[in-house]
Amino acid sequence: MSKTDTSEKGLERLICADLVASGWLAGNAQDYDREYTVDLAQLRAFLRATQPHAAESLDLDQDSPSRRKFLARLQGEIAKRGVIDVLRTGIKHGPHTLDLFYGTPSPGNPIAADRYAQNRFTVTRQLKYSRMKCSSRWISVSFSTGYPLPPSS
Repeated sequence: MSKTDTSEKGLERLICADLVASGWLAGNAQDYDREYTVDLAQLRAFLRATQPHAAESLDLDQDSPSRRKFLARLQGEIAKRGVIDVLRTGIKHGPHTLDLFYGTPSPGNPIAADRYAQNRFTVTRQLKYSRMKCSSRWISVSFSTGYPLPPSS
């Protein structure tokens, strides 16, 4: 009989594996942009799948002025309104009104169910989050559409 790994690393591995088995996506710590506090790969994938015209105009594949302006705007809205409000209500950026999350669908609403299925819930292990202290890490982080979710209280 094998021993259970009860170390912090073992618990982290167990939690992340359980979330992935439940349908969450495994994130990659290298995709996290510490300057804008976003998993850029997940945000880009969500916007491409749900709002391709807007995603193209935001130039998320390049470190361009368009991308930096959008990410700064998004970061500013989160600082002002909070992650949950921005996810629930989206943001307006230039000519685009961007949805960043689709809520739980009501029974019998296939359009809402399809949209909800496009949300990207991810868990990322060993994420370096501080721009100042590169050794600062979160053990694991939950994301929705590329943005870290606050812990439940």
